Amino acid sequence: MADKNIATPEPATTAADWKTTDVGSVFVSNYPPYSFWTDGSVNGVTDMLAESGAPDTPMGLYLHIPFCRKRCKFCYFRVYTDKNAREIDTYCDALAREVELYAETARTKGRPLDFVYFGGGTPSYISVKHLNALVDRVKQAMPWDQAREVAFECEPGTLTQPKLEAIKGIGVTRLSLGVENMIDEILRENGRAHVTDEIYRVMPRVHELGFDQVNVDLISGMVGETWETWQVTVQKTIDLDPDSLTIYQMELPFNTVYSKSIREEENSAPAVANWETKRAWHDYAIETFRSAGYEVASAYTLVKKDRPTSFVYRDALWHSADMIGTGVASFSHVGGVHFQNKTHWDAYLGDIAEGRLPLNRAFTPTEEERFAREMILQLKLGHISASYFSEKFGVDILERYAPQFRRLDDEGMLSVEDGQVRLSRQGLLRVDQLLLAFYEPKYQGSRYT
Repeated sequence: MADKNIATPEPATTAADWKTTDVGSVFVSNYPPYSFWTDGSVNGVTDMLAESGAPDTPMGLYLHIPFCRKRCKFCYFRVYTDKNAREIDTYCDALAREVELYAETARTKGRPLDFVYFGGGTPSYISVKHLNALVDRVKQAMPWDQAREVAFECEPGTLTQPKLEAIKGIGVTRLSLGVENMIDEILRENGRAHVTDEIYRVMPRVHELGFDQVNVDLISGMVGETWETWQVTVQKTIDLDPDSLTIYQMELPFNTVYSKSIREEENSAPAVANWETKRAWHDYAIETFRSAGYEVASAYTLVKKDRPTSFVYRDALWHSADMIGTGVASFSHVGGVHFQNKTHWDAYLGDIAEGRLPLNRAFTPTEEERFAREMILQLKLGHISASYFSEKFGVDILERYAPQFRRLDDEGMLSVEDGQVRLSRQGLLRVDQLLLAFYEPKYQGSRYT
């Protein structure tokens, strides 16, 4: 198994200082790497779900809606652009049934949901009829009236007034708009389905409905970006007046349209900005948003001062909450076990139709790996406390990782003082590249995904 994983290394587990944007660069969303998950471990998931336990551990639900108007050229998620209304109805029925199957297990039965996340794909793509029918069934199995957060991802061009009202009506507290950029030519080049007119059309309606939190996503370094266009995007985003912002730096996971054209050396292969440029653009955005009344909340997020904002889903995952991931190719973390669903349409629907959970692969980390996972992910917040890890895991991180912290301190990436580790601005801007320092040797040089 290890030899297979090491055969195709990628930037996420090999390069301490990324230069060019190479194929294989990814946002670090978990530890240990996904490539170590196996189909031979899924029996452990079934055994774990059959046992009651950890009723005090927060539990959330992720619902994967894998439909889009178009596939973005940088997208690496499991999405479909060719499904008709009947097929969407079939999928939503299966998704609801999967939630019902989980609700019957000893591990989850009767436990309240702390958070719910509609992700994709494009959750706002499906019709009001499909959305309401799905939610009615899911809430019967797992009510979320007491959840601290219900988050919902949207593509601006799919939002009509009735759909926004339906989304508000199901209890969504955080509406996240995939704006990405405010220049039409760049949106078209990167395969986005929407244009800026659709953003301007929908934002007043969003604000009028009074969602608790409106978030806007941006990507630094989309193909075709320049300093001038990025500055325009940042200013126009400020004008939209979101409660919070999420800024990602353009990556090139293996299974994207752009990555394929680069690996096959096609004439149409894109020129992707290098990391130094993307970090400079990201840094400019942070400073400009701060001048407009926002403050840094993590390596990727800024929030408007004096407005109530939260990212319950993110914080819960990074503190090892249970999360049931439903839908094709979705990822879960329950009872200390990581697992993923079947990754293809027919296989996923087939398992559900036969009344079984569509499990594909799994991984059960050691206690040491659980501890390392939390520390690695929480570093993305920009600050961690040694006392948290000492109390929860009995590990002194300042002693365990003294050489790594010392080196990163010398490089100006972080500081350690009074039991607190704080990333500098430069550390925040390249946090995904710093995390490799805390990987066990056997996971360094491996395939991440």
